[in-house]
Amino acid sequence: MAGNKQGNIFKRMGKGVKDVFAELKKVVWPTMEKLKSTSAVVLLVIVFFAVFLTLIGSGGRWLLDKVGFYDSVATTASESEPESVPDQTTTESTADTTEGTSETSESTEASEA
Repeated sequence: MAGNKQGNIFKRMGKGVKDVFAELKKVVWPTMEKLKSTSAVVLLVIVFFAVFLTLIGSGGRWLLDKVGFYDSVATTASESEPESVPDQTTTESTADTTEGTSETSESTEASEA
């Protein structure tokens, strides 16, 4: 790196900033009316495509509803419930049954003795 003759970092940064300002002076800035008309065109195109894509999405949804696509998916999803999640009432009744069984065995052992 001893052969690097570009100068130190601050001189290079200063030259870069000067180059940026020199390029900005060459830019042809639009007039206010040109800016307004161009902005209006851009906003209209955005609104048009927002409405267009919304209609395509809604139309696709309507078409799939008419074909019956969502009916088959909904039926399949509702039939398969996860069995790994225990029911609250089942857990409580199992606990009650287990406690009753242990009490019964204890009372049986006490009566036998």
